[in-house]
Amino acid sequence: MKISIITVVYNNKDTIKDAIESVLNQDYKDIEYIIVDGASNDGTVEIINSYTKRIDKFISESDKGIYDAMNKGLKLATGDVVGILNSDDFYIDNCVLSQVLEKFKTEDIDALFANLIFVRASNLEKIVRHYDSSHFTPDKFAYGWMPAHPTFFVKREAYIKYGLFKTDYKIAADYELLVRFLYNYRLKYYYLNKNIIKMRLGGASTSGIKSNWILNREIIRACAENGIKTNMLKVLTKYPKKLLGLLNKIGK
Repeated sequence: MKISIITVVYNNKDTIKDAIESVLNQDYKDIEYIIVDGASNDGTVEIINSYTKRIDKFISESDKGIYDAMNKGLKLATGDVVGILNSDDFYIDNCVLSQVLEKFKTEDIDALFANLIFVRASNLEKIVRHYDSSHFTPDKFAYGWMPAHPTFFVKREAYIKYGLFKTDYKIAADYELLVRFLYNYRLKYYYLNKNIIKMRLGGASTSGIKSNWILNREIIRACAENGIKTNMLKVLTKYPKKLLGLLNKIGK
């Protein structure tokens, strides 16, 4: 099976190298690597160009935001399975994609997700929080929970049948897409009990009160558009559990 990995980036010269090398160093060889750059002007493009011979498809042009860029990558993808690796993130070891594809080959599934760990940008060995996807079930979308999207892999035909990211969402188009795929269309999924990605803290959905307010409003919208009844009180119940998990981590 061929797997397409898509990285979107804009002015991220300090971290893009880690993302690229974590893909290129995978021991699974049938990888189509696609990078979509939003016309960076900080040296990012020069770093990407230094890997030109090992990157299958690379475009650099202005876009309408991260989800528009992701959609550009999805339209270029030709793999049987597709994953998206953010430019701030990187795979935790070189056998991640081998393990992912093994499950697609041996299990009757359409999609797979796993766990990730948040790390400090200043110290990539300092784990700040775990994102454990093990307790996810589709009914938990109503409470603001989803599996870790950076760990989400799905057969490309799902995007063809059920659509791409909705670009009128500011932060939660990934949430809406997972609701659509896993709740609305009931794709068969597999949970891989493994940390597969390190994510630097500070992304759009992990920073600031204003961003969290936008995120939660968009979560409610995503649920409504896919037939899930919820409200702000339900969605806000996720925060005590997240805080408890963080306190447990600090206490160790």
